[in-house]
Amino acid sequence: MARPRTPLLSRELIVATALRLIDAEGLDALSTRRLATELSVSGPSLYNHVATKDELLDAVVDSVMGEVDLSMFTAGAPWPRALRDWARSYRAALAAHPNIVPVLAQGPGRRPNALRLADAVFGCLVEAGWPRGQATRIGALMRYFVTGSALASFAAGFPEDAGLYDAADYPHLGEAHRLAEHRGAIDEGAFETGLEALLDGLLLRYERTVDGAAPRPHQGSRATKAGRSDGSTGS
Repeated sequence: MARPRTPLLSRELIVATALRLIDAEGLDALSTRRLATELSVSGPSLYNHVATKDELLDAVVDSVMGEVDLSMFTAGAPWPRALRDWARSYRAALAAHPNIVPVLAQGPGRRPNALRLADAVFGCLVEAGWPRGQATRIGALMRYFVTGSALASFAAGFPEDAGLYDAADYPHLGEAHRLAEHRGAIDEGAFETGLEALLDGLLLRYERTVDGAAPRPHQGSRATKAGRSDGSTGS
């Protein structure tokens, strides 16, 4: 029997094709007609797998969430290290698909991978001794930080026109026209600086509110040392 010229239509193929289209051309490029053309099928055949465009977009966003590594939360790593490793993986997934970030930033909704991510972060913090209310706020804080860092490039926002930055008007921006040239290093460095600052602040709060209230030998100062960026365990 001859093999079909095109792969059999499936929800997975539809979602993957939609994501490629959004990556290449942005959210506005996604439509049922355009997707059907990309897949070489009729428009109505798509509805056997996804009922609406909103459902399709949810599935696309959730597929990106499925790229985020959550293994650090099951490996027993101290909470600072787990948050650090997760934040880096989260940002990498968003950086690979920047056009999807505005939709993703709205929250997990009913998306299974997004809900698993929220559950893993919240569970890690509560198990470490954080009060549930604070754990919720920390999870929100981390999501704001990571998604915000992926929304746009700080360095690319400065035009490469040296004449724009007249010293009389902008005495401290004499080198600003060079920022875009070093976009990757600047944006990555800003993310890492912000991540370490957040974790340092959370560690101080943890020592005051959790360790101080109920010492936990297996999560206290040892977790603090283990969570530092140098990877030391304190042993």
